[in-house]
Amino acid sequence: MDGAAHSDSAQMPTAHFTAKLAIWWLIGSEIMIFGGLIGSFILFRLARPQWAEMAHHLSVPIGSFNTLILLTSSYTMVRAFVSSGRRDRTATCWNLLVTALLGLTFLCVKGYEYAGKFSHGYYPNAGLFWAFYFTMTGLHALHVLIGIIAILILFVFGLRDRLWPIASRVEFTGLYWHFVDVVWIFLFPLLYLTS
Repeated sequence: MDGAAHSDSAQMPTAHFTAKLAIWWLIGSEIMIFGGLIGSFILFRLARPQWAEMAHHLSVPIGSFNTLILLTSSYTMVRAFVSSGRRDRTATCWNLLVTALLGLTFLCVKGYEYAGKFSHGYYPNAGLFWAFYFTMTGLHALHVLIGIIAILILFVFGLRDRLWPIASRVEFTGLYWHFVDVVWIFLFPLLYLTS
């Protein structure tokens, strides 16, 4: 019995390290994807000054608002992580829910923005700039959606008071969420502020 308890406690740090390594590998692979897209965009942008005119069709206030939303969601995700470390179930659940709602707000604003582009005839096939715009922002929105789903799963576990055996998952989900936010910090000036 005593040996089994010692074995379990010895495995926990290893499991935590392995899981953290896995999330960093995932983030590393995602950096390669977004890095390739961003690098390609920069090269094409330097070769095509006329893209500045197309960037005028993007709304800087909408992009700025979405940036504020994601930065705020990063803060609430950090608060969820701190609360989970204190085993404060109410604060953890509250901050997870607010983070997910901010992510959903980001997607709604992005959907509104897409609808405006479509109504003016700007589709992914309207030119190379728009192909890049919709690919990069669409892929980012997909990652936001995945993050929201992961956060809501943790929220449900927290409501059922089943989060504490897996509280480290709040940290791992937070790492992913912060990565998604950092990607937007690169996309926003590249797409919206290069005109």
